[in-house]
Amino acid sequence: MRTKPVDAILAESGHGGVDGAEGTGLKRTMGLLTLTFFSVGATLGTGIFVVLSEAVPKAGPAVMLSFVLAAVTALFSALSYAELAGTIPVSGSSYSYAYATLGEGIAWVCGWCLLLEYGVSISAVAVGWGQYVNELLDSAFGVSLPAAIANPPGESGGVINIPAVVVVALATILLVRGVSESAKANTVMVFIKLLTLAFFCAIAFTAFEDGNLSPFAPLGIAGISAGASQVFFSYIGFDAASTAGEEAKNPRRDLPLAILFSLLIVTIVYVLVALAALGAMPWGEFEDAEATLARIVSDVTGSSWAATVLSAGAIISIASVVLTVLYGQTRILFAMSRDGLIPPVFAKIDRRTQTPVANTLITGLFVAVIAAIFPLKYLAEATSIGTLFAFAIVNVGVIVLRRTRPDLPRSFRTPLFPLTPIAGVGFCAYLISELDSKTWAVFAGWLAVGLLVYWLYGYRHSRWRDQTWEAGPGGVREPRR
Repeated sequence: MRTKPVDAILAESGHGGVDGAEGTGLKRTMGLLTLTFFSVGATLGTGIFVVLSEAVPKAGPAVMLSFVLAAVTALFSALSYAELAGTIPVSGSSYSYAYATLGEGIAWVCGWCLLLEYGVSISAVAVGWGQYVNELLDSAFGVSLPAAIANPPGESGGVINIPAVVVVALATILLVRGVSESAKANTVMVFIKLLTLAFFCAIAFTAFEDGNLSPFAPLGIAGISAGASQVFFSYIGFDAASTAGEEAKNPRRDLPLAILFSLLIVTIVYVLVALAALGAMPWGEFEDAEATLARIVSDVTGSSWAATVLSAGAIISIASVVLTVLYGQTRILFAMSRDGLIPPVFAKIDRRTQTPVANTLITGLFVAVIAAIFPLKYLAEATSIGTLFAFAIVNVGVIVLRRTRPDLPRSFRTPLFPLTPIAGVGFCAYLISELDSKTWAVFAGWLAVGLLVYWLYGYRHSRWRDQTWEAGPGGVREPRR
């Protein structure tokens, strides 16, 4: 139940490293546009390019309302993230916020859930990337990758998903080169992503038929809720900017704005794309359809060139999600390692690139293995429950920090406090309740393993286990053994 003092967290963000770490800390290179595009890049991808085919059969044309319901859920949590990001602008995102407000045990659980939100979601995104690689090869050259190397085991004759491994490897290499290079590459890819989706809407709306939207909600409110639980996966990543607290030039101002701007952008894009897709193709044809958007533009134009363009854009777009979410995962592990809860190798900073190189390589390998052997459906649902749990913790953290440290400077305050964070917890709980029982079982097993790891390693190696803080020279609070 011990909490990590906010003063300690802020002090660490000034130098970034840990005792014995290489280098001097993480380098501040990211401005508002870069941070916003990092969150957009982490969010806008597989959710709309691939998961649409999983959600439409559950909600019908009302999947647009599912996107709105998921967006509202994300908005309440985004407001809480914005306040905490402006108050505690450090690496670690909701893990660091939970440590400062709810205690080490809850922080560990939150960090463990973030392995689902970030690490497993990268794998899910990588699987979706492979689908569009096959679509591009088919539309451009009339060939496809053999099923054995294009799908995970147990799905369409798959043995190992090689394309998913390739995209994770490419993102890992780019992150090892440095944050500045990765941010520039992501900005370019986000522009391409937005242009690709605008291209899809322009074509799909030419074939829009009102009849495809009727009946609008064939499965009722239950269908809309189930669809929202599914498409919530599409909003995972808007909090990516909060993981860059120690690499932002002006974190207190830019982090809250980047989080809210990115959520607004992706919500507008999602609703427009869903409307265009459903107007162009009857909702009953979405089930089990791979590379859905490419199929729609191919059917509308009656040729393969549009599908080729869209698939190429999707490949670049989804790659940016892999890049930015992998970045977020490494920074969360960096923060956990700095606190001693996981091995110190994850907090070592390379002197030349000022990035956690070993951390990035280990994480990339783990994600590649998961992407190679698990199907998209199971990864997407497991990711959603882990994310919703972490979001709920952040909403509670805002309430606790307002009461325990009302004196802290806050560059953004959650409106209608405490109703907003309470509503955020309620919406998260509602969507969690709509997930499949198998997903719950997997999540319970995941938490059990996480608690075992914490007991065997994290609890015993915590830097804050026997440490208190007292006022030092100049009023700065310093650690005391």
